[in-house]
Amino acid sequence: MARLFHITVGELIASVARRLRRARVCFGHGTDNAHDEAAALVLHAGKLPFDAPPRFFRRRVSAAGRERVETLLRRRIDERVPLAYLTHEAWFAGLPFYVDERVLIPRSAIAELIERRFAPWIVAARVRRVLDMGTGSGCIALATAKAFPRARVDAVDIDAGALEVAAINRRRLRLTRRVKLIESDHFAGLSGSSYDIIVSNPPYVGEREMRGLPREYGHEPKLALASGREGLDSVATILREARKHLRPLGLLVVEVGNTERVLARAYPKLPFTWLDFERGGGGVFLLTREQLDKA
Repeated sequence: MARLFHITVGELIASVARRLRRARVCFGHGTDNAHDEAAALVLHAGKLPFDAPPRFFRRRVSAAGRERVETLLRRRIDERVPLAYLTHEAWFAGLPFYVDERVLIPRSAIAELIERRFAPWIVAARVRRVLDMGTGSGCIALATAKAFPRARVDAVDIDAGALEVAAINRRRLRLTRRVKLIESDHFAGLSGSSYDIIVSNPPYVGEREMRGLPREYGHEPKLALASGREGLDSVATILREARKHLRPLGLLVVEVGNTERVLARAYPKLPFTWLDFERGGGGVFLLTREQLDKA
C-alpha cells in the first residue's frame, strides 16, 4: 500500500476490501461485507463523514492517511480485532456510540423496533418508564430515550466497566437527566420499580456455540455473550422476574439470537411473538405482561 502514492479514497476502499476478502475476516460487528467494512475503515482513517458526497471519493489520500489505514488494517487482519474496537465508534438506531472491549459492539435488530417507537405493539404516548436489562454500551437505553423524549429509562448492567462506557455515551448524547445507570444482577437492584417496556439484549450464547465463534468474538467480553450450557441462563431469569416489574399491558422485548428454537422448546406454553425486521436479523421475541402469566 505504501507504493500507492496517488490513490484516491474510492480506490483505497476497493484495495482494502480486496485484502479483507483475501484474509477471510469475519464480518458481523456493524457491517456484513468487505466493501462496507473497507469504506468504514478508510473514511474513519481519513476523518471523512460516513455520508460523504461522491466527490470525496475522488480525493487523493495523503501519505499520512494511507499510513493510518494500513495501521488499522493490519490489526483488523492479523489480530482479528473488530473494526469498531479500532475506531471506538459504532452506530445504532442512527446514533453514534463510543465502544471499547468492555462492551459488546452494538448490532441488535432491536434498533429498528426502537426507531418505530415499538409500533404497533404499544401506544408511544403512554410510555413513561423503560428498562434496558444488560445495557452494555447503553445503546438500547439511550436510543430508546431519544425515541421517547418524555420517558425515563433505567439502564442495568452487572459489570461496572460496561456502565463506565454507558456513562460516556450518556454524557455525549446529553441524556444524563433521563437515563439512570444501575449496577445490578438482573432485577436484584430494582425492587419496587415498574415499567411500560422492558427491553433486553442479554447474554444468550451456549457452550457449544461459544467454542465455534470466529476469532473476532474473542475480543468481546465473555460475560456479555456466554449464558450457560444452552444459552438460556440469563433469559430464564428475565422471564421469571419481568412480570413483577411490568405495568399492565407492558411489553417485554428480548433478543435471543440463535437460541430461539431452544427457548421455544423450553417454554412451550409461552405465546412468543417472534418479530420480523426489514433490515434483517431475528431471534427477538415480544411478550405482554399478561402473557407472562403462562410462564
